[in-house]
Amino acid sequence: MEGNENTTQKDYYKILEVDYDATDEKIRLNYLKLALKWHPDKHEGDSAVTAKFQEINEAYRVLSDPAERSDYNLTGIHEINKYTLQEYLARFKGMIITCNGLGISHKSIWTQQLTEANEFVEQ
Repeated sequence: MEGNENTTQKDYYKILEVDYDATDEKIRLNYLKLALKWHPDKHEGDSAVTAKFQEINEAYRVLSDPAERSDYNLTGIHEINKYTLQEYLARFKGMIITCNGLGISHKSIWTQQLTEANEFVEQ
């Protein structure tokens, strides 16, 4: 069943047409705009429109709750081939900044790993 969830998981940011670092206010405003546009009452019960409306509501429910948004950001879809480089960097900017903010330098990590690998090979 878990594998089923991963294959059907959606990118809520794209559904709400917001950036990955969007503020709560931007998420709310885009939700309202899209909910009005795709409301089933405006489209005389079209089932495709109803499905789109439900998808928008689901995305807003997750992204408007700080705990659920944080969980989604950590466990949401991370398949590199689904994103352009710009989208990927925007989505994971928080994690990248956090690592650099902690003083973790990718250069020093690579240097350390290469040194350890060379020492291992020499043994």
